[in-house]
Amino acid sequence: MLLQILTIAGIAVFAASGAVLGVRKDFDLWGILTVAILTGVGGGILRDLLLGVTPPTSLQTWQPVATAAIAGVVVFFFHPAFTELRRTILVLDAFGMGLFATTGASVAVGLHASALASVLVGMLTAIGGGVIRDVLVNEVPLLLQPADLYAVPALVGAGVYVAGHAMFPSAHGVLLVAGAAMATTLRLCGLAFRWRLPVAPRRTTVWPTLRLPRRRAEKRPGEVDS
Repeated sequence: MLLQILTIAGIAVFAASGAVLGVRKDFDLWGILTVAILTGVGGGILRDLLLGVTPPTSLQTWQPVATAAIAGVVVFFFHPAFTELRRTILVLDAFGMGLFATTGASVAVGLHASALASVLVGMLTAIGGGVIRDVLVNEVPLLLQPADLYAVPALVGAGVYVAGHAMFPSAHGVLLVAGAAMATTLRLCGLAFRWRLPVAPRRTTVWPTLRLPRRRAEKRPGEVDS
């Protein structure tokens, strides 16, 4: 029961973040709701498609889509407050990301996927909605930007669950909490301390640029050197 409540809360937070971005892009109500719903349930749909679960779980019942739609409507009417609460949304988004990373991995493990597949499915569950959101609004996905850590915490959280499950198969609830806490903490620390992954250097110093001498133009008949 607690897991279902937290999952619904995570969908609402992700949907709100998508709706806020839709407002910033001057979308109408339909566009905002579309971005909100796909952001909220996109990760779960991607997870189920990768695991061969059809129709996706998020479309089997009305609660996930309805939760995302309600979040989108709330943002549509009260978006100035949500814009001011951007930091709060980022914090809640971090909790949702950590939860979805571990729950996605647990679903994959329950369907007897390999350890590697389970970790990757958990990560994609956590970041899939955000990637769909950014593509819809014509933004470079946060996954590819060096602004902060996002995919790495999700990968770590899913890895903690999968590794723990291999050693302690019966500790399902504890591993869910541990993986989600690890991913959320790493994400929040990345935001607070501005942790970044290294980027490629703009100019290499190992191989100097070779400059070939310019070829002098041939003199025409009757020309003299200046």
